[in-house]
Formats: sequence, C-alpha cells, structure tokens
Amino acid sequence: MKIKRFADLCASGQVRDKRVFIRADLNVPLDEAGNITEDTRVRASVPAIRMALDAGAAVMVTSHLGRPTEGELKPEDSLAPVAKRLSELLGREVPLVAQWVDGVTVSPGDVVLLENCRVNKGEKKNDEALAKKIAALCDIFVHDAFGTAHRAEATTHGAARFAPVTCAGPLLAAEIDALTRALAEPKRPLVAIVAGSKVSTKLTILESLAKNVDQLVVGGGIANTFMLAAGLPVGKSLVEADLVPQAKAVIDAMAARGAEVPIPVDVVVAREFKADALATVKDAKDVAAEDMILDIGPQTAQMLADKLKVAGTIVWNGPVGVFEFDAFSKGTETIARAIAASDAFSIAGGGDTLAAIAKFGIERDIGYISTGGGAFLEVLEGKTLPAIEVLMQRAEG
Repeated sequence: MKIKRFADLCASGQVRDKRVFIRADLNVPLDEAGNITEDTRVRASVPAIRMALDAGAAVMVTSHLGRPTEGELKPEDSLAPVAKRLSELLGREVPLVAQWVDGVTVSPGDVVLLENCRVNKGEKKNDEALAKKIAALCDIFVHDAFGTAHRAEATTHGAARFAPVTCAGPLLAAEIDALTRALAEPKRPLVAIVAGSKVSTKLTILESLAKNVDQLVVGGGIANTFMLAAGLPVGKSLVEADLVPQAKAVIDAMAARGAEVPIPVDVVVAREFKADALATVKDAKDVAAEDMILDIGPQTAQMLADKLKVAGTIVWNGPVGVFEFDAFSKGTETIARAIAASDAFSIAGGGDTLAAIAKFGIERDIGYISTGGGAFLEVLEGKTLPAIEVLMQRAEG
C-alpha cells in the first residue's frame, strides 16, 4: 500500500520550519471531575508530536472528545485535561487554543493543542469549506488517528484532500503495516478468531474472512448459532436461529476452499448467567434445554490451541466465552495463551479482546494490538477506510 509517511518526511529534512497539523486520537475517558481515567491514547500520540518537534516544525494537534454539540463548547467537552497530560508527557507546556479554524499562531519548535474538533460546525458532515480552512492552516497534514480512519470528517478526510502535503503518522502507519501483513500478505495458515454475542453484528466480517482465511474460529454467541447450524442443541443459550442459513453458507464457503470452521465438541454450561453460577462441562451433543453455553470446553480449547500453534498469521477479534466470570474464562485464557506462545504474526483488536489480553497479561506477546475499534472491524469486513483511501490518493498525486 503506497502512502506518504511522516517519518520519511522528517528524516529527509522536509519538515523544518513547516506548519504541521496532526489529527490525533485523544478521545480518552474522563471521570465526573474531568480527570483522565485511562491515558493510553494520549501516550500513543506522543511519538508523532515529538517527531514533528524534533524535526523543527510548528506543531498543531487536534482530536475529538466525546459527542459534543457542533457550535457549542461545553466544559465537559474541552480537551483541557488532555492538554495537561500532554504537557506532563512532553515536559513542556502545551497551550490549548479555542476558536482556531480561522488561524493559529505557533512558532517552529512549539506545539499547541487545538480544542475539540467536533465542536466545529460541519466537522462530522465533512463540510468542504471547513476542510479547506483547516488545510490552509498547515503545510503538512498528518493523520495519526486510526480509530477515526473509518469516518469521513473534515479533520480525518476533508483536510487531507486539500492540504499541500498529506501523510500518515507513525501510529497510523503501524496500523496499516500490521493489517497489510495480516490480511493482504499473510503467512499461511491464516487463522481468524471472530467472537461476540451476535452473528448479525459480525456477519459481513465472517463472510469477508470466509473468502481468505484457512481456519475461521467462532466464539461466544456467534458459536452458538454455528452449533445450531451444525445440528447441535444449544438449550437456552444466546442464539440467532433466523441466521442459521447464513451460518451454513459461511461453513459451506469455507469448505469449498478446503478451509474449516471448527465447531465446538464440548462446552461449559450453567443454568444462570451469574459469576457464581455452577459451571458444568458437557459434550456439545448433550446440552440440555435449560442449559446456557457460556464458554467452550477444555477439549475444544485444546483443539483450537493446537491449530493456533501451527498458524502463520492470527487475527483475533473477541473472547470465546464470558471471560469476565472466572468460571467461564478458561476457554478464552487457553486461546490467549496459545496465541501468545505461537510463532505466528498476531494482530488483535476490539475492546473486549484488549480487556482479555490485559486480564491474562500477554500484551508483550501479541504481534500488534490495534487501537482502532470500529475501524479495525471495518478492515476485517474488507472495506477501504476513507482516511486511508485519501492517503493513497494523495501519495499518487
């Protein structure tokens, strides 16, 4: 995938004394007092900012935060807590600038944070007049927010069209490289794990992956629907019986390519959805009418772990059971540790997946952890994200 990279521009001296506009993802959770409760995204934005400052640029950074009303900046929508945290991380004051669309004063070697971009009228609708104003603020536009790459907005897409130079920041470039390695140029066998409560929310992902992967592991409520499609009982488990035909179609599409959707051979069931519910391991064929399937069983977990050990590439989206409850976390833990131990290149994404990775302490053993959320899912669906599409177009132009 051909894109311009900010790191290359910095290395070649093209950034000195230039005005650089960085679209970062600083959408962090805040408590009622306005304090940041988890700062991963702020820390992840620092390399691009340091890169620009070290290269001698005049640096402007912006992001959205929450869901503000356009044209109205409320205290809870302000990036003030982010400016404070950025100042601490960079070891210098990062002034916060409001009303910035019509002009920003910043000198080479300095950085300013521009107030919540979604307050600007026309941001979400990608208004062309607004996009041109933002583009006019800079010599170089840097997109470094993969989490917003699936949205065509003024600061994610429009400004990238009109800026003199448009490029990918280090965080976005790393996401593109990891996704390309996992999906476009994978080392085989390629194993995808797609789990979640409903087939309906991930049907297009399953259909897209079925054309490309060698093993498609399904988990959670999705696995229940596939078990039903395979003629197995699911009791009172979460299931979408109306989507059995679609599940069968995915199984058939995989089989036609000589690929496989492994169906659980044993499961962990309970009569109640509670952390302290009695957990019972049963053969998949023996699930009773009053049982709820809350995890894969140990035989299934080991079968899947064996497949992951010989994989060349692993894409992971979703825990395979109710991992938040310890009694129903063993399947996800087995999968997680198998991925960590595998020599395969692994990429993981999605909020629950990241929570599982954190719970089992395997962050350092995953090849790449995507911060994208919705953007990660859209790439799995086979979509080209608007922000990446415009980067490719500008690289050619």
